[in-house]
Amino acid sequence: MASSDEKSPERAHEFFGMELRKHRQKAKLTQDELAAATRFSRSLLGFIERGQRTPSRDLAQRCDDALGAGGELVRLWAHLTGDASPHWFRGWLSVEQEAHTLHTWQPLIVPGLLQTEDYARAILRGKAGIREHEVEAYVRARMERQAILVRDVPPMLWVVLDEEVLHRLVGDAEIMRRQVERLLSAATSPRIAIQILPRALGVTTGVLGGFVIAQLPGSPDTVYLESALNGHVTNRPEDVEAIHATYDTIRVQAHPQHVSTELIREAEKAWT
Repeated sequence: MASSDEKSPERAHEFFGMELRKHRQKAKLTQDELAAATRFSRSLLGFIERGQRTPSRDLAQRCDDALGAGGELVRLWAHLTGDASPHWFRGWLSVEQEAHTLHTWQPLIVPGLLQTEDYARAILRGKAGIREHEVEAYVRARMERQAILVRDVPPMLWVVLDEEVLHRLVGDAEIMRRQVERLLSAATSPRIAIQILPRALGVTTGVLGGFVIAQLPGSPDTVYLESALNGHVTNRPEDVEAIHATYDTIRVQAHPQHVSTELIREAEKAWT
């Protein structure tokens, strides 16, 4: 059983790195050989062994397979990503990893999967009572979640943002410029669609909070609902149906993608 120190985000990263190194050495492989076997870079493996990066599930699985660890590294990954995320968010992590399609509505901020490090850091620092080491652990975990967008078969990501998100100052102007630039880059991906809901409409549907709908192979849709205090994950049919209806109402009033991309480009210029 892990000690209380190992359960802190920093110690959890170090513990995973130590276990990865132990299994690699037991298999008599160098970092270069493991890198070749897993198709991840040697430098990334080095960072992970030193506890300086959060591994993705894909990396943990490939290392586990290459080293014959019998599932131990994948189990440690689940422990690690849970510790590096708020307790109420942990139930969503496996859902997000398995989803083939994600639909999200965000009335206030950029969704976590498209946030830059600095934007995420500024958001997280706004939480009352949070400590700096917790902020950094949460930022690392959030960035690692984004690995699903660059895997061999990434999920489709459909995003609807309130136009005010493009103009709401988070951090400073440079952070916003880079964040909007990130959105503009994401909008060019064939697996990501971003639509902007015009602020001039004054629409109130969905104003009470953001949400994500995850569609999983062979399983019912699951939704993640945000609130001021925490989040809630559910696949109750009545909840999922209500969120689908809300999303459809919002999306039908949003600008088409080409108009939305132009609005994002104009926001980028405004922050420059």
